[in-house]
Amino acid sequence: MKQVIKTLRRTDAEKRIPVMRMEIDYELATLHEAIVNEDINQIEVSKQRLTELRREMLELEV
Repeated sequence: MKQVIKTLRRTDAEKRIPVMRMEIDYELATLHEAIVNEDINQIEVSKQRLTELRREMLELEV
C-alpha cells in the first residue's frame, strides 16, 4: 500500500512541477514590475506567493 501511495505522489509531482515553474516565472516577473513601479503592496504579495511556491516545490522534491 505504501508503494502505491508513493507512486501516485511521484506521478502527481511530475505533473505539478512544470506548472509550478511557470507560476514561479510569472510571479518573478510580477515582482520585478512591482519593484520597478515601487508598489510596496504588490512586492509583499509576490514575495509571499514565491515563499509558498518554494515551500510546495521543496515538499514535492522530497
